[in-house]
Amino acid sequence: MTMLDLAFDEVPLDWRPITDAFRHSPQGRALIDQIEAQRQAGVMVYPDDVFAALRLTRRDQVKAVILGQDPYHGPGQAHGLAFSVLPGVAIPPSLRNIRKELTRDLGMPVPAHGCLQAWAQQGVLLLNTVLTVVAGQAASHAGWGWEALTDALITAVAADVGPKVFMLWGAHAQRKGSLIEQALTQAASDPSRLLILRSNHPSPLSATRGAEPFVGNGHFGQAQAFMQQKGQQLDWSLA
Repeated sequence: MTMLDLAFDEVPLDWRPITDAFRHSPQGRALIDQIEAQRQAGVMVYPDDVFAALRLTRRDQVKAVILGQDPYHGPGQAHGLAFSVLPGVAIPPSLRNIRKELTRDLGMPVPAHGCLQAWAQQGVLLLNTVLTVVAGQAASHAGWGWEALTDALITAVAADVGPKVFMLWGAHAQRKGSLIEQALTQAASDPSRLLILRSNHPSPLSATRGAEPFVGNGHFGQAQAFMQQKGQQLDWSLA
């Protein structure tokens, strides 16, 4: 059994109908076999905890979704949550801008670390659309098949009952907007229970540019206010 098969076995039961369907599909098996072949050849693949986002955020507790592209590809960076790094790891530029916007928007103090696990544990699904990467090679597993799984996860969350906020930062994440809207329509659900927020990516290359810059987008406050209107709390603190 491969390392990825073991990781699939550890996915919480509420997410398993989606992950198991992918795992046993021809596309899923091909992906698992390709990544296992790389590992057997001595290639370093990140992260070890591939499904941390699903393990830390239970399906019926999702309040907000933040979509990343693929994991960080530097040593010690990726740990299975989009944009997050563990305490003690240098904070990447995009995450630095996320923290700055959090402070600008809500007045929260900038934490000493870049770990977003507290968000995940209280209902923020920090999902990369590609779940693995080769060390030192950004987007190296893009197009290998992960997108079929993560699209299915996004679709399921959008269709699930209850209010949700989708925070789509950058063109890659924004391309999932139509998928979210389609899932809502197919579920014949009240469109007012979803809030879709769009802006540029927090990367320094785009954070302050264009018609929808990330810096100043106010997404954290908008998401918090929306959930309060729906009778739920969304806590962005990272103490």
